[in-house]
Amino acid sequence: MKSTRNLILYKNFENGTLFYNMAWIMENYRSDYYNKEDIEALFYECINSLAELAASHGFSGHLWHNFIAYLLVNNENAYSRSCEIRGEVEGSINRLALHDFEIMKELFEFDFEKLAEVYEVDCMDALLRYESESGSGKFFNRRIRDRICELTGKLEQSKDAEDFKAAVTEFYGEFGVGKLGLHKAFRVKHLEDGAEIVPITNIAHVRLEDLVGYELAKQKLIENTESFVSGKEANNCLLYGDAGTGKSTSIKAIANQYYDRGLRLIEVYKHQFCDLNDVIAQIKNRNYKFIIYMDDLSFEEFEIEYKYLKAVIEGGLEKKPDNVLIYATSNRRHLIRESFSDKEEVREDMHTSDTVQEKLSLYARFGVTIYFGAPDKKEFRNIVVSLAKKHHIAMDEETLLAEANKWELSHGGRSGRTAQQFINYLLGKQ
Repeated sequence: MKSTRNLILYKNFENGTLFYNMAWIMENYRSDYYNKEDIEALFYECINSLAELAASHGFSGHLWHNFIAYLLVNNENAYSRSCEIRGEVEGSINRLALHDFEIMKELFEFDFEKLAEVYEVDCMDALLRYESESGSGKFFNRRIRDRICELTGKLEQSKDAEDFKAAVTEFYGEFGVGKLGLHKAFRVKHLEDGAEIVPITNIAHVRLEDLVGYELAKQKLIENTESFVSGKEANNCLLYGDAGTGKSTSIKAIANQYYDRGLRLIEVYKHQFCDLNDVIAQIKNRNYKFIIYMDDLSFEEFEIEYKYLKAVIEGGLEKKPDNVLIYATSNRRHLIRESFSDKEEVREDMHTSDTVQEKLSLYARFGVTIYFGAPDKKEFRNIVVSLAKKHHIAMDEETLLAEANKWELSHGGRSGRTAQQFINYLLGKQ
């Protein structure tokens, strides 16, 4: 068996200790040099780690095969990053990758029954034919788990290292690699040595069709995003308007709709603007399209973070990467609160118009602005009826609308959010 020390590209694995311990056992389990009880104890530790991974990620079947597939889809290296979203690439790097896949396939196909002949392992069947109790893992959602298991099946059917490489490369081309490939949305965590992009493992699976009404607004958002994902020119986008009208929901829906085409969403809060340059530096050379998402964006007079944001969006020396756009939502069209003193003609300030323009200039950085207004009475009724049908609420329409009218009068007025809260109330009573 070839040593894992000979791997060239595929190194620095997540769960690397488990991988290298298992590989060491495979290479040395017949050796008389090492203590048999020590090897057996190490193997039981590995089984424990594989079982914990299976429980947290929802794996079943051959746990070692699932683990190898899991490592391959998460390992970011020169080959996997080159193939992400666009598929197989040309060049000498293919030979280096094939060299590594020959080693990985040999490890993948290790015959654990032979190890069981040498050591008294009484739970080998659980390792090779593991049955998962839950339908979905604690950390991985069902969609991600299923794709890793699907890759596992293809690797089990591969005839040689070339087939093995082709299956993994196809996965990279279709879904990507690492956390950016597997997940749709991310948040930013500030560290002492920079920003870390952290996956959001449970994003709401909403679609634009779930948002009743706002057809022109949704179409405008789709057109801009479609141009962006297709590699054409697109603009930063500001969704503004009344609270609870679906601005944030629309952006989450866009992330779901375009995930398979390489779109990823990174949520950044106002206090994290100092990390924006670091975040952009980490994503600018990847093959994905990134929307930096800023929810409920607005600034008070005393807050100056907007000046930093302006420079990042447009105006700094470094050009914003072509694979990055900024989408923001706000209840205000003009993101920075203005006061009457900004417009008063006082002798102490001969350039009052400059003060106003300074505050309006952030809004001007968004090439596309989309308005989401509160629904009128008819639109609100349509939203309530549509949501009731979606959730199979058995109530005649006249009673439903009468109750909805009472609800909105005491819960903040007409909006999509109010309608959804009313439906949640009815569902809770069933």
